[in-house]
Amino acid sequence: WSSDVCSSDLTAAHGGRLIAEGLNEPGGERMSRSLNVMLGKTQTFYQEPTSYFFPELPQRQFYEREEFDWIRELEAATDDIRSQLLELLRNEAAFTPYFASQNDRPQDDHLGLLDNPAWSAFYLWERGALVEENAARCPRTVAALRNLPMTRFPSRTPSVLFSLLRPGAHIPPHNGMVNCRLIGHLPLIVPKGCALRVGNETRQWVEGRTLVFDDSIQHEAWNRSAQTRVILLFDVERPELSAAENRMVAAMFGAIDAFTGQPAAWGD
Repeated sequence: WSSDVCSSDLTAAHGGRLIAEGLNEPGGERMSRSLNVMLGKTQTFYQEPTSYFFPELPQRQFYEREEFDWIRELEAATDDIRSQLLELLRNEAAFTPYFASQNDRPQDDHLGLLDNPAWSAFYLWERGALVEENAARCPRTVAALRNLPMTRFPSRTPSVLFSLLRPGAHIPPHNGMVNCRLIGHLPLIVPKGCALRVGNETRQWVEGRTLVFDDSIQHEAWNRSAQTRVILLFDVERPELSAAENRMVAAMFGAIDAFTGQPAAWGD
């Protein structure tokens, strides 16, 4: 094995052989990505949560829709969910900046988005609790979410919200706080020019088609259109964690809060 093999020579010499072995067919996607890393075409990204790391979990950027049996039922409710969203958008004052100042906590820059309505939210669940007033305005949306395996970490999750990106908005590269959950996006209003990058892969949102990803890996999002983009954002359990492990993580967070006397700051 030689590290100084020219990537173009290697590609030319072995491209046909790899294609013959199925590189361009279903099942060859991971091999294709591995070649891009080996040839220096893409960077490698790893889980780097800012608060809590659970070891020995797979380093996966995106998960595929077919891996989750709850996605079909959720996507079937897209039209109902969108209709309730459109009612909310009649008065965008219902949406508040995703990073909002809190008088009882010190504030940092929050990606330059503190109190910035460019990225705004309307919460259905926030820090583990149902927001009763908001949920009452979106009963069909809440009903569609009831069967999701949402994470249950005291004073932290689940978090479920309509996430709004205004025209020209950009959420800079960042990492989520923990790697023991996954984030789901159900796209509802998606103009052209909107996308999500997780690690070295960028995907376009498609209305009604769920994206699931690990937000502990560096990610960013943008809206390069002249219209507003809105998705339903939620967190769900990682399939690799057992029910017992999820209970222990929840107990750990509860113990931390009991010791400190208040829940920790929590966000993306």
